[in-house]
Amino acid sequence: MRPFDPKVLRTLPEARRPLATLAAVGVAQGVATVATAFALSGVVVAVVRGADLVTPATWLAALFLARGLLALTAERVAASAGVAVSSGARGRLLRRWLAVPADLRPDPARALVLADQGAASVEPYVARYLPALVTAAVVPPLAVVVLAVVDWRSALVVVLTLPLLPLFAALIGATTRDATARRWQALSALSGHFLDVVRGLPTLVAYGRAQRQTEVVGEVSQRHRRATMATLRLAFLSSAALELLATICVAIVAVTVGLRLSHGGLDLGTALVAILLAPEAYWPVRRVGAEFHSAADGAEALALLTAQLDSPEAPTATGAAEPTLARVVAEGLTYTHPGATHPVIDGLDLTAGVGLTVVTGPSGVGKSTLLELLAGLRAPSHGCVVAPRTHLVTQRPFLTPGSVRANLTLGTDPQTSTEALWAALRRVGLDGPVAALPSGLDSTLGDDGRGLSAGQRARLVLARALLGDATVVLLDEPTAHLDPASVATVHEVVTELAERRCVVVVTHRSELVALADQHLHLRPAAVAA
Repeated sequence: MRPFDPKVLRTLPEARRPLATLAAVGVAQGVATVATAFALSGVVVAVVRGADLVTPATWLAALFLARGLLALTAERVAASAGVAVSSGARGRLLRRWLAVPADLRPDPARALVLADQGAASVEPYVARYLPALVTAAVVPPLAVVVLAVVDWRSALVVVLTLPLLPLFAALIGATTRDATARRWQALSALSGHFLDVVRGLPTLVAYGRAQRQTEVVGEVSQRHRRATMATLRLAFLSSAALELLATICVAIVAVTVGLRLSHGGLDLGTALVAILLAPEAYWPVRRVGAEFHSAADGAEALALLTAQLDSPEAPTATGAAEPTLARVVAEGLTYTHPGATHPVIDGLDLTAGVGLTVVTGPSGVGKSTLLELLAGLRAPSHGCVVAPRTHLVTQRPFLTPGSVRANLTLGTDPQTSTEALWAALRRVGLDGPVAALPSGLDSTLGDDGRGLSAGQRARLVLARALLGDATVVLLDEPTAHLDPASVATVHEVVTELAERRCVVVVTHRSELVALADQHLHLRPAAVAA
């Protein structure tokens, strides 16, 4: 990532206006600082000479007030811009991932880190580092020009020493960039491993391997801690080095000005202006160095965000069909998992209309993959799929942390009446358990539907499919976690749906196969209907 890449403004359009505002405020602050140097020197000279203090003191107070208002404006704009940019980046990233097949999305661990901490770390980069960069490009030349008019010798010293700061900042920044990249790799590894451990915790406990995974998570955490501390040490050392270098440069200006002032070669007012302006030529560069370290994570995350958002559009996995046509057609459908050498589905032809189509086959043969291909979540390696908008219910359906009502209306009409919601719950046999909750439909569920059993979650998403208006419904093992009575209820609901919609169900139950209008049996390395 370069110090400033114009692609940032294309990738994050929310940053354009606040960045322009912050840059303008930074330039105004630089102008006010230069004016303050003249006003302050005027006050000191007036005190030494016993002249009238009203005019210079008034100017000085007005400039201090203006600088305070400018600083307040900068903080307010930076705070609001940071939130807008990080939330905009996260939303754009999620929309991008939802628009492409699953094969083209990053792995869940990397995606989680990028959408969570990555989008949040963009905030200091856009709200603080980039405005500081613009200020550093404007204020030092302005200070040097004013110094050249006031005292050309001091300006010459500044011109000769000022390039040392960006040179050292660039050298240190390159090391910081590498350290930050290592830290992001460690964080991604930690997040991925922790996510896998949490998902497989019941299995690990059942086989007595949970303690070993605790040790592995501890080792990965220590690696991330060491990478973070190394980055922080580098940031502190580089900031100290830049401060020391700037202090030496300002001291050179102060010594030369002091010697000429003591020998009568410079008047007091000019000397004060030169001494006050010299630090202002170095300060913006020092601030860029400091902000770069605080925004280094944002720069690394922004490079990854830009790579994700600027990647070429993927071929659509599902062809266009009439929006209201309850029909799915797959011709010569072949799919190979990324990195695999043999296709999991090879040359499948399928035509399904209104009615119930049941898909069976041994585990691992590609039944769930077939539903994802029909839903457009994956792009086929060969062949094509033509289908309207579908409603897919997976074995692990998505439930948001929110109310039962919000989960029922997710992806459907949020204004659905309460009576219709209760009717759908009653149809799947879930009205009693929901009514028993503290607030009924307004009861809040936890993450992944916590508060309901696995079987109740399966029936809740089936009720959501009943409320939806998609003409094609895809169900993956809808009775996997249900008792016999609930299984019979779900089979009735599925057959009812199939009376007016195209329903494709993956199942292992012979009872549902007996109710099917069409039966597709998948076999390894061959597909037969």
